[in-house]
Amino acid sequence: MTLLADSRTPLADYLAAVLRAVRPLPPLDLDLTQAYGNVLAEDVHAPGPVPAFDRASIDGYAARLDDLIDASPHRPVRLNVIGDLAASSWRPVRLTPGTCFSIAAGAALPGGADIVVPTGDTDSGMAVVEVYRSGKRGSGLRRAGDEISAGEPLARAGTYITPALVAVFAAAGIGHVVVRPSPRVVLLATGDELVEVGRASQPGQVVDANSHALTAAAVEAGALAYRIGICDDDPEGLRGLLEDQTLRADLIITTGGTGTGPGDMVRRILSRRDVSFTDVSLYPCGSLGFGTIGGAAGVPVVCLPGDPGAALVGFEVLGRPIIQLLAGADPVFRPSVRAHLLETVSSPAGLREFRPAHVAERRGGGYTVAPLPGGPYTLSGLAAANALMVLGERVVTAAAGSTVDVLLLDRRR
Repeated sequence: MTLLADSRTPLADYLAAVLRAVRPLPPLDLDLTQAYGNVLAEDVHAPGPVPAFDRASIDGYAARLDDLIDASPHRPVRLNVIGDLAASSWRPVRLTPGTCFSIAAGAALPGGADIVVPTGDTDSGMAVVEVYRSGKRGSGLRRAGDEISAGEPLARAGTYITPALVAVFAAAGIGHVVVRPSPRVVLLATGDELVEVGRASQPGQVVDANSHALTAAAVEAGALAYRIGICDDDPEGLRGLLEDQTLRADLIITTGGTGTGPGDMVRRILSRRDVSFTDVSLYPCGSLGFGTIGGAAGVPVVCLPGDPGAALVGFEVLGRPIIQLLAGADPVFRPSVRAHLLETVSSPAGLREFRPAHVAERRGGGYTVAPLPGGPYTLSGLAAANALMVLGERVVTAAAGSTVDVLLLDRRR
């Protein structure tokens, strides 16, 4: 990798190397009822047409347009109602001139019918009905294959299965799909100073915000997340805990201990295994760890810093793309836009900064972005953010009115 003058590895090079080392999880066949939230491992094509047969799309009367040409409120056309067709009707029937069927939405269309007259355009007759408007050929009905034709691609590999996609698959007659399973992600925070939530931090004690926040972030990314909680800076305890978790994890994420200080046990222990710690041109974050543990099968491990704001940014930049890649998603990164900066900001030289921000669409098109607190206040900035503003390694000052890259975190706000 090309190194910057301060010996930090460029973020783009680091991410490319890490993601090349990760492989999607093996595919499995799932019942459609269990498929929501997973990612397709194979392309899916329609085995048959949707709708599967010609049918009524409204309640009314199935008729022949040729019988209705002169229908008007002043001179209605009278048709003999020769039967009722419910959605459950299955016997094939056919119209003859001057006749119609009372029909329910979803019912199979009788042979010869080319229009369904809405009830509101009639006198709602039972044995004989008067029709007041002729309508247009094909109105009130759906032909077989109108929406989807047999063999048509429904979704490509890498597509997330949404509720609407489940409905499309079901309507097309698909009961099973081949997907990548949701990654099982184990999260733990390390440090003798950490204490559980529900109390205030005090000298010598810091409330564990990381394992809770990152568990939520992993779930939001589509993982099955398991919070282990706090692990003290005990070498044997940490080593044993990590080995135990390889039995149920597809990815392990740790926070804390990535530096070179006397208490940074994670780096000290895992760097002796197959985990490398790299000073990356990323702010706020700095040092990240990545590798595998657990023998030849190797479970990926991501090591994030202990500062909560830096840990969340590190997860967005590294942890989340790995989860997406394991799940077979494409693309693995969040969507981004270019936005006009509303105020001037400064950024550390030589580092790619991910600054919390609020992005909004402009009337007439385009986006604006307002920076939120970063640096030591990144955590509070993230709580109010719907985006991350990205300032490159060579950007020291970004002037108001300039255009910057923005990662979209949440478009609901």
